[in-house]
Amino acid sequence: MPKGEVKSATLLRMFSFVWHYYKWQMLIVLVCVLVASLTSLVSSLFTKTLIDDYIVPLTQVDNPEYASLAQTLFTLGLILFFGTICSYTYNRLMISISQGTMLRLRKQIFERMQRLPISYFDQRSHGDIMSVYTNDVDSLRQMISTALAQVFSSAITIVATFTSMVVLSIPLTLVCILMAVIMMIATSQLGKRSRSFFRTQQQNLARVNGYIEEMMTGQKVVKIFCHEEQAIRDFEDINEQLRSSACHANRIANIVMPVNGGISNFGFVLLAVVGATLALNQLLIINYQLSISLGTVVAFLQLNKNFTRPIAQVSQQINSVLNASVGAERVFALGDAEPEVDNGQTELTEPKGDVDFKDVDFGYTDDKQVLFDIDINTNPGQKIAFVGGTGAGKTTIINLINRFYEIQGGQILYDGIPITAIRKDSLRKSMSIVLQETHLFTGTVLDNIRYGKLDATDEECIEAARLVGADDFIRRLAGGYHTMLSGDGGNLSQGERQLLAIARAAVANPPVLILDEATSSIDTRTEQLVQRGMDTIMQGRTTFVIAHRLSTVRNADQIIVLDHGRIIEQGTHDELLQQKGKYYQLYTGNEI
Repeated sequence: MPKGEVKSATLLRMFSFVWHYYKWQMLIVLVCVLVASLTSLVSSLFTKTLIDDYIVPLTQVDNPEYASLAQTLFTLGLILFFGTICSYTYNRLMISISQGTMLRLRKQIFERMQRLPISYFDQRSHGDIMSVYTNDVDSLRQMISTALAQVFSSAITIVATFTSMVVLSIPLTLVCILMAVIMMIATSQLGKRSRSFFRTQQQNLARVNGYIEEMMTGQKVVKIFCHEEQAIRDFEDINEQLRSSACHANRIANIVMPVNGGISNFGFVLLAVVGATLALNQLLIINYQLSISLGTVVAFLQLNKNFTRPIAQVSQQINSVLNASVGAERVFALGDAEPEVDNGQTELTEPKGDVDFKDVDFGYTDDKQVLFDIDINTNPGQKIAFVGGTGAGKTTIINLINRFYEIQGGQILYDGIPITAIRKDSLRKSMSIVLQETHLFTGTVLDNIRYGKLDATDEECIEAARLVGADDFIRRLAGGYHTMLSGDGGNLSQGERQLLAIARAAVANPPVLILDEATSSIDTRTEQLVQRGMDTIMQGRTTFVIAHRLSTVRNADQIIVLDHGRIIEQGTHDELLQQKGKYYQLYTGNEI
């Protein structure tokens, strides 16, 4: 599809979105714009009446009477005042409509984002997605609050003014049409050239936001490795690309107004010359009287401004229109992203936690397989440990149990039911997971623990914290369990944050527990406390553990050794030591 069609379709969709939610407000705006535009036209047409019916006759009498003139001017003033009220009304309404549209757009794309698969976020920068919520949505607000009403006003003004011009003088109308066509051609050609630059500008702006977000998140790493100067240079490169694309986009767009202004001024002079010629000479062509009055010439010059002004005003908005069209494409792209597919129909009523893998194959992309023939048989209540080097596939297996990704071959069974037949929300509610990277939300300590079970009581949350050994440090906080956390728990140590994440999993009380290196950030003494709590909550639950510490591996019912996506060994701790294979090498080399 050509770029012009993409732009038109995007803008039409955006207008349809506004109309759908603000139909009555837009109708009021349309009426107010109509009245405001017509009152402006009335003032221009009044110029002819003022000169031909009042000024010229009054100059030809000895004792002029100004009463009728004063009455007419008073009536005109009332009309213009009413037009001003209408103009004020529709501008106020457009502010409300634009802000409401932003509210609805952000709400809709946020709701869609919550339903997107994990793979969507793996493939996109977080800063790029954030830019859609901020820069792109705001570009739509700017266009709706200004350009949308301007489009209505311009269309009404052009139609009404053109009709009046045809009635007054066809020859002068033809001159105006010629100048208007030239202005529209200039605007169209310059707009086409600048659109691609505006798209690049929005993409580069998203890159800048993404890079800033990445550097803020990894600021400690930057300083540890003295990477500040390189980070500055990289940012300067990205920022320079944004500057360059923005300059190109705005350079072309910003010359539209001066170009159209020059064309308009030339047209004004041409119109004055032609009008004066017709007014001073009695011309007759094919029985059509070309001569016009002096008032008609002056009125026509005024109407010409009304006719060309909308084109000039639209050209002034070309930046926001083009910017908004590109922003709308990105907003609608996020809103149209395919949600996570869930074809499961089965609801788990009393899950036991029996998870089995049957010849499972998986790859994050079609051309790169990650797991090969994974075969795991478990019984409810067993503790299954995964060990292996980095990239062996341990975390990938955990992600497949939750159906964060779909397998390409084989089956994963939950209580004998293929997980593809189970509703995802039912499946995931039957599991609790503690990730290697913890994340805490803004709120109290209780709120963060309760995140694992939203209807949990305060007593249940406190009991879960006590169970995993987090109660002591929580009570030492200034506000205890009501201490406010912000910035991902920046006022807590990494170990304390991990303890809260484990307590969050414990309060859910699920049949399946997944621990992805859950104790990796906890010191040895704290780990002993946590391990006792974890041993308690693991009783009677199927537990999958990824760990590099012997304390969480030795007592596992099954230890599964992975290497490059394949299971190479499987058994208990003692059985694997006797085999003297890969696990034995890891154990004796203290690599676990």
